[in-house]
Amino acid sequence: MFDFDATLPLMAVQFLLLAALLNVIFYKPLTKALDDRDNYIRTNNLDARERLAKAERLTKEYEQQLAEARKQSQATVAAAQAEAQKTTDQKIAEAQKEAQAQREQAALEIEQQKQEVLSSLDQQVDALSRQILEKLLGPVLAK
Repeated sequence: MFDFDATLPLMAVQFLLLAALLNVIFYKPLTKALDDRDNYIRTNNLDARERLAKAERLTKEYEQQLAEARKQSQATVAAAQAEAQKTTDQKIAEAQKEAQAQREQAALEIEQQKQEVLSSLDQQVDALSRQILEKLLGPVLAK
């Protein structure tokens, strides 16, 4: 069936030469390029993961700092509001005291003016009463 003459070993030698030639010319550079590409992808993947982890850490730190800053600003605002309320209350109290003092002073002045007017009216009433008596009774009896 099969005839094993010199062509079979010659074909085997040709095949082995072709395989060796393809290995040297094509497969080794191709596998080297694939290995280099694989290493490049691996290193980039590791770098990306490290950067992502670093970014996540920084994000957490910044969020914590932001939360602290918000708490501090809220505390500062609350303290400022309390101080403003205290100052406002003090000014209102001072204004009320001043208004009360002015009212009391005005009441005293009004009372004093009232007394002066009443005494002036008493004198005028006395003078008018004398004049009426003088006109009615004459100048001698009125004294």
